[in-house]
Amino acid sequence: MTGVMFAAITVGVYAKNEPMAMHAHVPSDQAGSALAEEQPFLKQNDTAMQKMMAGMAVEPTGDVDRDFVNMMVPHHQGAIDMAVLELRYGTSPRLKALAQEIVVTQQQEIAAMKLAVGEPIPPSHASPVLPSESHTHSNP
Repeated sequence: MTGVMFAAITVGVYAKNEPMAMHAHVPSDQAGSALAEEQPFLKQNDTAMQKMMAGMAVEPTGDVDRDFVNMMVPHHQGAIDMAVLELRYGTSPRLKALAQEIVVTQQQEIAAMKLAVGEPIPPSHASPVLPSESHTHSNP
């Protein structure tokens, strides 16, 4: 399956399932305010998903390995972007810890894939820190 076909099928499945996902969030009066508070997360998550899907729509190069990397890097970056949103907006300590692990492992996998096809490693960015792990320095 070519990269474009894979991305087209994936986008089609996402688009087909998105209306159902939106209906799952139909707010009641009580849930309405919670949904309103969730809007920044939902909007940013949607942007991350659209960016990922567009990034995976690559033209085949004739090199299966390079095509694999060209599709997987945006997929992994999408996971990083969504994990960062969990760190920013989530409240579950367990999920925030998992999101932190996702950021680190996906960055490592992106670097490994790029090295495997002779591409430079993307610049390193500090991964988000869980609020409980952050600390401040004070001058004595």
